[in-house]
Amino acid sequence: MNYSGTRIARSSPPACNGRGASPERKGVQENGAGSDKSLPIITVDIADIPGGGQLHLLQCGTEFSIQFGDDELMGSRDHESEKALARLTQERLAQRDVDILIGGLGMGFTLGAALDAWSQSATITVAELVPKIISWANGPLMHLFGTNLTDPRVRIQLADVFDVITHEKDRFDAILLDVDNGPDGFIRKSNDRLYSTDGLEMAYAALKPGGLLSIWSAYSDDAFAERLEQAGFCLDEILLPAFSGSAERWHNIWFAAKAGACQSVPALQA
Repeated sequence: MNYSGTRIARSSPPACNGRGASPERKGVQENGAGSDKSLPIITVDIADIPGGGQLHLLQCGTEFSIQFGDDELMGSRDHESEKALARLTQERLAQRDVDILIGGLGMGFTLGAALDAWSQSATITVAELVPKIISWANGPLMHLFGTNLTDPRVRIQLADVFDVITHEKDRFDAILLDVDNGPDGFIRKSNDRLYSTDGLEMAYAALKPGGLLSIWSAYSDDAFAERLEQAGFCLDEILLPAFSGSAERWHNIWFAAKAGACQSVPALQA
C-alpha cells in the first residue's frame, strides 16, 4: 500500500448528524458507536497552534473529536491503534523499567496504554506543543484521562518533541510519535523535520542502544520506510484496522530499532 499523497482521516469524527464529515468518513460514521444523526455537533473549544493554525475540540453526545480543518486528528470512539503504539513497543523492548518519550498527548490513549504496559519504575515524558491540549486533558476530556496525568511516572513537557529529541543522546528506551496523521508535516510544516533523514538520525542518537522509534500513521509511505533504514534503523512495519471492525482501511505503525535490537525484535502481529 503506497502513499498517494491523500491524507486519510484517523477514524471518524463525532459528526452524528452528518455535518462536517468528509465522504471518506461516512462509512465509519454509519457503522461506529454514537452515530445518532439527531445529536448536534458542539464546538467545545478552539486551540491556537504555535506557529499558526487552530485545533477544534468537538463533541457529539458522549463522543469527542480533535480536528484540524476538515481532518480528524483524534477521536474518542476508535483508538485501538493508538493504544497498540505503546503496547507493541513494550512487547518488542522486553524490559519494563524504561525511559520513554511520547510525542503528542492527544486524548491520552497512548499514554494510558504506556502506563499499563510498563512498570512502576518507568519514566514517561509526554512532549505536547499546544497548551490547550493539556488544559482539555484536565477539563472536558478528564474522563478519558482519569488519573494518568498525576501518575508519578508521567512528566508533561510543554515543548516541540523535535526539540526534546535533539537535546538528548542515548537517553530513551523508546520514542513514540503520534504527532501528525503520518510522516509529513500535517499540522505544522516544520514537523517535516521530524521525518527527514536528519530528524531520524537525531532520533537514532537520542535512543539507547537497542531502543525503538515507533511511529503511528494513517497511511503507508514507502519513501519514509527507506529513510528509516538509511538512518540506520532495522525496520518492522505492521498494519492495524483503522477502526473496530474495519476490513478495508488500515493504520500503520513503524517500529524502527536502533543497532543492538535488530536480531532480537520479533515480528509480532497485533
